[in-house]
Amino acid sequence: MEFRVYKLPMPEKTNVIVGQTHFIKTAEDLYEILVGSVPGMKFGLAFCEASGPCLVRSEGNETELKKLATQTAFDIGAGHTFVIYIRGAYPINVLKAVQNCPEVCVVFCATANPVQVIIGETEQGRGILGVVDGFIPKRIETDEEVKERKHFLRRIGYKL
Repeated sequence: MEFRVYKLPMPEKTNVIVGQTHFIKTAEDLYEILVGSVPGMKFGLAFCEASGPCLVRSEGNETELKKLATQTAFDIGAGHTFVIYIRGAYPINVLKAVQNCPEVCVVFCATANPVQVIIGETEQGRGILGVVDGFIPKRIETDEEVKERKHFLRRIGYKL
């Protein structure tokens, strides 16, 4: 087995969700989930088939993000992998709906951080072994930083 690391492209003000699914209708089902989740959200998604013609299937409502998801999924090249890029929303706004899609098996990450995908390749194909999402912690938060975190969540409307 060979291992490699793929650095996901992360345009500014964009979030990504990477996961594994299992059926050709995933691209359409995820499109329907996303388009109905957050009004005005822009997204592109792509799905790698793992049998038959082994195509990268893609959908989206924003051309740039659809192209980015398609190329990223192709570059990763792991069967049944899906990649969703979103703008105008956060993963927290759509993650449960994505996870509840009947075809979705696993979500590896949902983030705006730099992401590295760890890929294993055998004679049969490729698989995602895991992801590196962001950076190593630098220290444990202080009491003041706890207060700042709580204030931030209230300022952006995620807590009362």
